[in-house]
Amino acid sequence: MTNVYSAGKGFKILETTRRSQSASMTIELGESSSQKPNTHPESDQVLIVLEGKLTAEISGKRTEMNKGDAITVPAGAPHKFTNAGSERAVTFSVYSPPAYC
Repeated sequence: MTNVYSAGKGFKILETTRRSQSASMTIELGESSSQKPNTHPESDQVLIVLEGKLTAEISGKRTEMNKGDAITVPAGAPHKFTNAGSERAVTFSVYSPPAYC
């Protein structure tokens, strides 16, 4: 079942099942996924960069990411993604279990 809706600026839930959820996120130049690090207390997140470059900050550790790179955010880990390139960044994420109602 597809149920596309926006959960915030540039963030869209694409599909939700009982055990997982997928989402896309667009981060414009000079912007971040959130002002402060975010957490998903019960959900692991796997994020793939589809376009652009990001700096991922997970539990205080920074990782530079390029198109095609993937990273896992463990449940409960504070995290934030910042556009580190010269164009918009687009990501695809899967959460298990679903992180957003």
